Amino acid sequence: MSKAWSAVKGRLIAVSYAVGWWLVCRVPESWGQWVFQQAGGIAWRRQGPSIQVLEANLRRVIGPDATGKELRALSRAGMSSYARYWFEVFRLPVISRERIVNGMGFVEGEAAMFATLGEGRGVVLALPHMGNWDQAGAWVIAEGAPKITVVAERLEPESLARRFFAFRESLGFEVLPATGGTSRFGVLAQRLRQGGLVCLPTERDVTGTGIEVDFFGEKALMMGGPAALAVQTGAALMPVTLWFKDDGWGAHIHEEIPVPAEGSRREKVLAMMQEVAKVFEAGIRAYPEDWHMLQRVFVADLDLARLARAEAKAQAAGTDSIGAGPDGTGADGDGADGNGSGNGPGELASGRAALDGHPDGGGP
Repeated sequence: MSKAWSAVKGRLIAVSYAVGWWLVCRVPESWGQWVFQQAGGIAWRRQGPSIQVLEANLRRVIGPDATGKELRALSRAGMSSYARYWFEVFRLPVISRERIVNGMGFVEGEAAMFATLGEGRGVVLALPHMGNWDQAGAWVIAEGAPKITVVAERLEPESLARRFFAFRESLGFEVLPATGGTSRFGVLAQRLRQGGLVCLPTERDVTGTGIEVDFFGEKALMMGGPAALAVQTGAALMPVTLWFKDDGWGAHIHEEIPVPAEGSRREKVLAMMQEVAKVFEAGIRAYPEDWHMLQRVFVADLDLARLARAEAKAQAAGTDSIGAGPDGTGADGDGADGNGSGNGPGELASGRAALDGHPDGGGP
């Protein structure tokens, strides 16, 4: 593809997002919901690579005994849920604070999280790509958190990146670009030492330097950043699971995963991430249709040659964190897993240094 055509394509994408955002915030809600549901249905019926990956992931959740018909019904519900997520993301600027709060209702673990923050101790929330994580962030802000810090991909073109950064900042997020500037891990560690709140989707490795965990009976790669931050700073690591309800949203902020008393830094991070994976398993089993994972997470599905190249590249670059941004339904990309899908929102990958003791260039 020529540079000129790439530039034109980038501008068209940016304009499309801008127009879509403007329209969704102004048309009747039922109209917008219908359009996004139709788009999700079309994507599901086309059975493209992303849908095939989604079904491969969901097969692990429901087990080998489920019929093909049951799997197809679940993936269809999953795409409907994913379409709802994107509609709500575009619509979120005009959703009232009252609706965001009332739509969540009671959230188990909310009191414990705010009590920890009230003690001046940082909290790092690790979550899978479930439900609507942008809405959940807006809810936390509405409930009294002064700020949430996240990491986001610097999209192309730059105008699209600025738009998404501005959107999340308007919700009360502090958005750290995944590339350029200072160490993301170092900034996140600083925020946590100051008693801040950090939120990181976790269950997919995008760098080739992830943590191998047992997940639905298989090996999978997850981000080690949340646990590494907790070990480094003393912040509380709390997994979160999210789901949709007919009239709103559901969330569970799970109990803190403590730092093990024994073992090396690497061993502690590995153990903590395995506990995170167990929490994610239970949450996804309860609401499998709301797990929006259209990218490969299981080692058996990965392109190992490409993964090895990504790992070598990350190590050569001294990578300590990588973020990812809005992927769009069926968007093309070139992630480390080689599945043709873009990266998902707000992810952090820790590099090898995050396990070995000096992720932000300094001591504990």
